[in-house]
Order: sequence, then C-alpha cells, then structure tokens
Amino acid sequence: MKINEKLANVIDQSNYISRDLSWLKFNARVLDQARNPERHLLDRLKFLAITASNLDEFFTIRIGSLYNYLDYGKERIDYSGLREIPFRKALMSAAQQFSKEQLAVFEELKESFHEVDFRFVGLSDLTDEEREKAVDYFDRTIYPMLTPMVYDYTHTFPVLLAKVLIFCVVTQDPNRPVKAGDDDEHHRLSFVQIPANLPRFMQFERKDVTCFLPIEEIVRQEIKKLYRNVDIVAVNLLRITRNGDFTLEESDDLETDFIDEIKQKIKNRRLGRVVRVEIEPDASEWMVNLLKKKWEIDDYNLFENNLLIDYTSLWQIVRNPEFRDELPAPPAPVPALGIRREKNTDIFEMMKERDILLHHPYNNFEPVIALLERAAEDPHVLAIKLTIYRLAKRSRVTEALLKAAENGKHVSVLFEVKARFDEENNIREAQRLQKAGCFVIYGISSFKTHTKLLLVVRSEGQKVVRYAHLSSGNYNEETSKLYTDIGLLTTDEVYTHDISEFFNVITGHSLPNDYEYLITAPRDMRKQLIKLIQNEAENAKQGLPSGICIKINSLEDQAVIDELYKASQAGVPIRLIVRGICCLRPHRQGLSDNITVRSIVGDFLEHTRLFYFHNNNDPKIYGGSADVMVRSFDRRIESLFLLVDKRVKQQTIQILDYNLRDNVNAYELQEDGSYTKCCLKEGVEEPFNIQKKFFEVTQKEVMQAKLFAEETPQEPEPPEVQSQPAEEVHE
Repeated sequence: MKINEKLANVIDQSNYISRDLSWLKFNARVLDQARNPERHLLDRLKFLAITASNLDEFFTIRIGSLYNYLDYGKERIDYSGLREIPFRKALMSAAQQFSKEQLAVFEELKESFHEVDFRFVGLSDLTDEEREKAVDYFDRTIYPMLTPMVYDYTHTFPVLLAKVLIFCVVTQDPNRPVKAGDDDEHHRLSFVQIPANLPRFMQFERKDVTCFLPIEEIVRQEIKKLYRNVDIVAVNLLRITRNGDFTLEESDDLETDFIDEIKQKIKNRRLGRVVRVEIEPDASEWMVNLLKKKWEIDDYNLFENNLLIDYTSLWQIVRNPEFRDELPAPPAPVPALGIRREKNTDIFEMMKERDILLHHPYNNFEPVIALLERAAEDPHVLAIKLTIYRLAKRSRVTEALLKAAENGKHVSVLFEVKARFDEENNIREAQRLQKAGCFVIYGISSFKTHTKLLLVVRSEGQKVVRYAHLSSGNYNEETSKLYTDIGLLTTDEVYTHDISEFFNVITGHSLPNDYEYLITAPRDMRKQLIKLIQNEAENAKQGLPSGICIKINSLEDQAVIDELYKASQAGVPIRLIVRGICCLRPHRQGLSDNITVRSIVGDFLEHTRLFYFHNNNDPKIYGGSADVMVRSFDRRIESLFLLVDKRVKQQTIQILDYNLRDNVNAYELQEDGSYTKCCLKEGVEEPFNIQKKFFEVTQKEVMQAKLFAEETPQEPEPPEVQSQPAEEVHE
C-alpha cells in the first residue's frame, strides 16, 4: 500500500514533519546498516533484528496510542495536518512499505549465507537422521507444551499472546455431510501458540556448517498429532502485536498500591487490542475474514511475510557462541582527557582537581562505578543520592548502594519504575534497596523521572565536600558500552548546591527560587531553551555573531521548533544533529533556510544531548537528559546542566564539530522529509567516522575545534595528555 496522492500533498504542505512518519524514516536508516555490504553478515543480521525490535515497540506504543484515539472517538490532528482516520491510512501504508523493505533485505541476506558457516534449512533439507531428531524433539519437548484452543459456538474466542508465533488451524469434521456452498459452516478454527521459552531455531551441526531449522516448520509438519480424526483444511502461521500504550493516572495511594498498579498495567498489556497481524501469504480467506471481524481490523493491519515472521529471533544466531569470534571487537576505551595517568588514582582527589568530562563509550564508565563503590566503603562518606531510570540486569550500581546501606550510610534513590519495558526489573531492584534500608522513592506523581544525577556527601576534616556526577545517559554499565553519552564529574559547589536543592524538591517539599547551573523540567525547561534561542535571534538582528548547534535524540516540541524557525529567519545559522524523530522541516524557503539537520546512525546508538548557543562568542553549552519533546518538558523530571569549565566546554564543542564532519554514518534531512546518505566526494574527502575517531582524540585536536567562524577556542592549549588503553588506568 502506498500513501495516496491527496494525503501525500497534505503531508508535504505542512511546516512540520509527522513524529510517527519521521520515526519510520529513522528505522529505515537503521535498516540501511543491514544493507551495508562492508559489514559482516552477522552484523547485518543484528541490525535487521534491531529494526524488528524497534518496529514491535512502535506498534505497541505509537500505533497503540493512535488506536486509543480511534477506538474511543477522540479527535487528533497530527503534525502532518491529517486527522486520525486519514493519518492511520498514511501511517499504516508507510509501515507496510517499510516491512516490504525489511523482507527484501532478509531475502538478500539469505543469499549471502554461503559466505559464512551457517544455513537456514527446511525439513526437506534434513538428512534422515536429522529429521528423526526433529521429530523426536517435537514428541519429547514441544508436543507436551502445546495446547490447541478452539473457537466455535461453544467456546469463547481465546486470549492470544502478543509477539509469539501462533498457528491458526482450520479443521472440519469428516463425518458430517457438507453440502455445496455451506462448507464454511462446518469449519472450526483453533489456535496453537508456540511457547516463547523455546528456541526459535533447532540447531544441527554438520562437518563444515551449522544449520538452523525454524521450529515452526517442525510444528507444522507434526501438528496433525494434535488433531485426531478431523480433517485439517488450512494451517497458517501468524504473530500479533497489541496496543501496549497506557497512561498512569495521578494517584494519592500508598506506595505499595502504586507499585501494584504498575504491575497490573504490565499484565494488561497482554489484553490490548490487536494493532498488527504478521501472517503468511495465501492464508485461509475464511480464517482471515473471521479474525478481521473479531479484532476489528482491516487490510492495513495485515503484514504478509513468506520468509521469516519475527526477525527478532535472529538474535539467537547473532549471539550464538559458535560465531562469537566472527564479529570484530570494538576498540578498548581510552581514559578521559582530564584523568591523570597514574595507576590507582584516588577518585575523590581526581575530582577535586578539576571537572572531568566522560564521553562514553570512548571513555570507560568505570570512573562512575568507582565513585559509587568507593563511596560505599569509605568511612567518611555520609550519604549517597541517586536517580535511576534503567539498570543493568546484574547491576554493580545496585550492589554498591546495598553495600553503602549495609555500612550505615544514608542512601536516597529516586527509582523510576515506569521506564518502559524495564518496569519489572526496576521494581525488583528498588525493593531490594528498600529492604536493605535505603530511602526509595517510586517516582513523583504522574511524572516520569528521566534525569541522571548522582551526589556523594563526604566529611573531610572540618568541612563537608560534595561529589557529583551529571549525565545524559543511564546508570547502566552495560548500555554505556553501546550508547554514546556524556557525563560530568565535579566537586564545583554551584553544581552540588543545585543538585542538593533538586533532590530536596523531589524527595521533600522544597521550592527553590532558582538554580544557577541547572535547567529542570517540568519546571521551566521549555521556557529557558526558548529564551536562549531568542537571544541568538536578537544577536543576529543586531549584526552580532550568532549560532545554534544542538545534538539530541528527538526534536518534536512545536513551541521550540517555531522559535528555531524564527531564529533562522533572523539569520541565525542553526546546525541540528537529531538521531531519531525530527518534526522540524529544514531548507523550506522563507521558513528554515538557515537550518540543517543531520542524523548519525552507526555501530553505537547516539544518545548524547548537547545544546550550544554562540552567545556573541561567549558560548553557553548545556548537557543533560532531555530531548526536545513535549513529554520531556511537561511529563518528565529532566535536567540540563550548564558546562562552565573552559576545557570541558571545548571538549563538547569538539564533540559537536566531529558530528558535523562525519561522512560515514551521517544522513541529511531534506525539505520533503526524506534523508540522504552522506557520501564521500571521490578524490576530495577521506572517510571521517566519528565512532572510530573519538577513540583517537588528542588534546590538541580538542583545542582546535570550532563550530562557527567567529568562535574563539575556550582555553590556551594545555600540555598534551597521551591516550592509552583503559585497563592501564584505574578508572
């Protein structure tokens, strides 16, 4: 299905790009990584699996949210200018097209399997011995787990699980006479769900190759064992996605009740309305019509796949121990430029010397863990305060906090239990901390806590010193190896005072007059950012140097977009680096002539948030947790922190500068909403891949970086600090 011309014209005329259509463009850029012939085949399969996981969440949340409007008769006008019903057609058509592109990529990858030591096989490809093993596996393991669920005039329609493989089996009683034309009345429909706790592929080891047989092929072959003495008319495989979007209502109940509400919402995800059906082509027409009527869906919701339903199962192959050495390992992280080279450097002493900017994954996350673990053991540490959004499954952060509580320190943790799809893990970890004596707060009212702040309070002689970490990323040592983020380690009393005030707000009933270095949401972040943009516009009108450079994950808030449009019209050069959703339309004549937007998609997930404002050659630069989204400003507890140390400011300028120079991972957003891959100019340019270059950065390169012609470096060049492998430095 393609978006019809009338809808396309409405979309093109809007000054804003649809959030959801923009997201599909982002997933297309991820799919581009799977197309890249320079990547290893397993790497390409990994990116295809990522697009599938992304699409699952998109249907669960974003399409689910759209159906909340449709199903309950609520009105909605998308940024594209379309109302909810025509927008559904446009969005589902775009999703259909993307799914076809996924299918084409998988088909191409299958043809390349001869380059590696594995194959996809069908039952007909097995040897007699292998086929015997497959049947035995069905009889011993799969068969006892299967439960046919019939739907007819005596049985209600069963509740089918989302995101599992399901066989729809159409049967007919051979002993009942069937008259011509009324055979449908004698059909019975039943469902067989393949247990999600079984591996998707059965693995066979041959001399030179590993063979993977999809488990559903075994079940299809043997399914007759579940249907004795009836005729099987059709057996069709499908997979459904349900609406999983829910909004927590503000509650004055006790904390335990609040947690129970979260748990119930998680359970209810299984019962949400069906928004997508992935299905084999040429399925029983009678069965499809019945499902359409029962689930209140139409052809827009049906996504045909004749090769492999659910590409997320490819993770079983990508992570297979047999292929562990096939993929190249990423470079070892290097020490942050502000960290001394001596071994076993004391983290407290190091932080008191100067502010330290960490740039992950190029710099190790270990200094943050070292701060927590040292604080947990240090007899002079009095208190630890921390906000948590997502944690690793076996989190060293949790263990450090438990140790701190065990050692009698005051530990306060603001734990976000509504972090999407991490709710259960977060609840479990929060309850562990609470039982150990930590002061745990389960979120603030209806706001989601997304800020990333850490404060350690330490008694040192006659005074108390506070050590802080402010970050754009989560306190998750695993994702810190995969996501690009910045973190600031500091003892600056202005930062630590602001953070103390912030914790007093969220754990107590304090209302501070102002923060000096922090901008917070939902307090006034939108207002403050708009003020900074307006200042650049005013400078441009007065003929003063101006410029804006912002690196974020998503740009969606209309009020901020409108101010960027006005600043562009005033002559401000605006350079945006937006990895995912971007609702701003660049290069539109008279509206956004001076705005460029690029997206970086590569080996690491770009997660850093930086906001640069030229400020008449006295740059104001903020880092932090927030994207430019309505939810970030109005429904989340977020923070941005001003970078004041001149060396740190220059490092962030260099980060932005490199992002604007990348010609390997970068895409440029066009006026029509499409993205163009940045290509090397033959004979003119060398490849500039920032996800490799950042492992090699020197202080000299940092000091030479600039974003706009009038800009002056922030600090005279200090002595060179040599990079070295992270394991040589205690971080």
